[in-house]
Amino acid sequence: MAAPEVWRRALPVDPDLGRFPPVAQLRSAGSGRMVRVSALGPRAARDEDGTEGAPTGAAVRIRRVLLGVPLKSSAVVTERMRKLLALPVLSADALSSVAYGPEAMLAVLVLAGTAGLAYSLPVAGAIVFLMFAVGLSYRQTIRAYPHGGGSYIVASDNLGRTPGLVAAAGLMTDYILTVAVSIASGIAAITSALPSLAPATVPLGVGAILLLLAGNLRGVRQAGTLFAAPTYAFVAAMFALIGFGLADAAGRGFEPRPAALPAVTETVGLLLIMRAFSSGATAMTGIEAISNAVPAFKPVEWRNARTTLTWMVGLLIVMFTGIVVLIHLAQVVPGAQETTLSQLARLSFGTGWGYVFVQAATAAVLLLAANTAYNDFPRVLSLLARDGYAPRVFLRLGDRLAHSNGILLLSLAAALVFVAFDGLTGALIPLYAVGVFLAFTLSQAGMVVHWWRLRDRHWRKSLFFNATGGLLSAVVFITAGISKFTSGAWVAIVAVALFLVVTTRIRRHYEAAREALRLHPHLIELPAHSPEGPSASPERRLPEVAGGRTATAAGNGEDEELPEEIQHLSVVALATLDLAAMRTLAYAASLQQPVLALHISLTEEEARRFRDYWTLWGDHLPLEIVVSPYRAVVAPLVHCIEGLHRQHPGLTLTVILPEIVTSRRSHQFLHSRTASRLRRALRPLPKIVITTVPFHL
Repeated sequence: MAAPEVWRRALPVDPDLGRFPPVAQLRSAGSGRMVRVSALGPRAARDEDGTEGAPTGAAVRIRRVLLGVPLKSSAVVTERMRKLLALPVLSADALSSVAYGPEAMLAVLVLAGTAGLAYSLPVAGAIVFLMFAVGLSYRQTIRAYPHGGGSYIVASDNLGRTPGLVAAAGLMTDYILTVAVSIASGIAAITSALPSLAPATVPLGVGAILLLLAGNLRGVRQAGTLFAAPTYAFVAAMFALIGFGLADAAGRGFEPRPAALPAVTETVGLLLIMRAFSSGATAMTGIEAISNAVPAFKPVEWRNARTTLTWMVGLLIVMFTGIVVLIHLAQVVPGAQETTLSQLARLSFGTGWGYVFVQAATAAVLLLAANTAYNDFPRVLSLLARDGYAPRVFLRLGDRLAHSNGILLLSLAAALVFVAFDGLTGALIPLYAVGVFLAFTLSQAGMVVHWWRLRDRHWRKSLFFNATGGLLSAVVFITAGISKFTSGAWVAIVAVALFLVVTTRIRRHYEAAREALRLHPHLIELPAHSPEGPSASPERRLPEVAGGRTATAAGNGEDEELPEEIQHLSVVALATLDLAAMRTLAYAASLQQPVLALHISLTEEEARRFRDYWTLWGDHLPLEIVVSPYRAVVAPLVHCIEGLHRQHPGLTLTVILPEIVTSRRSHQFLHSRTASRLRRALRPLPKIVITTVPFHL
């Protein structure tokens, strides 16, 4: 192998391509956190000096209108929240569940008529106790995991890989159904006030999901002003409804109203009560959100998070209990045309502004509650991808610092579930409880193991609370799985099983790929071909060819006829240094033409780390590292190749990339598709050759 300086002198171009994007292409977007970045590609517009610059096109403009301008990676700002702001931001999902939890419980009990409804208060009491116990147990989780302790993290750390995956499966199911159920309940609140819209339930729900998709792809954050107003409005509406309802009941001595009940279709039994209990327990969904977001609080983070959790659980218990008591006193029953909450509001306020306020606040908070899943689902999916259980494409942040691929997957799954069940809340509830309480159970079981191992101060008390919460959550999970199996719970159970199969196979493939691509000590050198290396003069003059022409003159167009008229530069694009990369570098060096290695780093730290690896390998070839703070990969590659082409239009640039080829086509999507994307982007440019060096797994 020739000395490194020989390869550097052989380069016919200056490899220093500057930064990406160039300063000239940055245009202020009115905020220090974001800039407008001109898109890159072969259809370039003219710069001020007349050179080829960044392209423009309808597709680029449409993308910017829909998604907004890109955000720099450093724009990820952790805004610490005080408790009064954190409460509505993190509690929208949990508090809004009182809009459908009590109704789901009564929808089961009413099947047994008056005898079944007589159990509404005892069943509600058991659910309230469950809320209290699980709330106490999550207080212990916050203390143990001050940096955020989701079910996947807690179960994986303390119970092992498989329980962690089961918890993740429950979480993913929970988040998908959170979107579907919240949207269904929100649309039901709207159609209860406007019955003429009832036939359009499914289109309205799908439209709401599309709006959430568009908003989250733009990187809409959980701004306090966005969440605080609807959540506090909903709390105020519920307290007003409960207050007016109790005052009205007091006027008649708290005697229940006479009511006409539907025909009895079932008898009171243990199975009916178990189904009612598990349905009503869905009012606890979202109770774990605060334990996932502890770092978002102002110091002392864990203490403020525990206080906020206590407020949330207290409000949830009060509102749930008040709504159930009102339902008992008013003797309203769930109906297909109008929600129970709408019936209560109509009895208390008539059809005036009070009724409109209750319905509007309910619809608003339910739609925002669906949005909380868009924050947690992509995050859990990215954690799974980080650990090798999901495709690595879910690690990627989009232009707006959102996990765009995870958001797309959540929207698609939620829309399919919503359409499959016709947007009916009652039909979705049986699926809901399984995933929620499966994650609760494993999280609390993990905390029991945590305290048993740690045994610090007050560990016995914490272990008791977590054990109680885990036991009760397990009871609900088993109850929901058995009593609602034929009603739809089997779908959630099958989904969890499929999730385990798919994730373990993905992990197995990545482990096999990692072992195949791992560098071995005897493979750290490039194979030697010539002690002289590539030939080039220090002045980088082009050779003279037949007819007295130079390669530059001959190379302005694609009109070369003789091999001597073609001058090469091989550009090897590398994402990492592994066996596939080494083989690609060896192939490029074997051509005995000038070689430039090119690496796109997303951060300065990653660039330094790659440079260190390159130096450790031996620094055999010239290396250019371009930092892309906007997380783009293909665009910076195109920018660099365009820059080299402008420096020397007569060059034939051969872009060489390693390509992983899997034995099964179903595994190919687990690996990068940069080569095909780059080929499409560079096809319009002359004198660009794209070559891939396959590495077969």
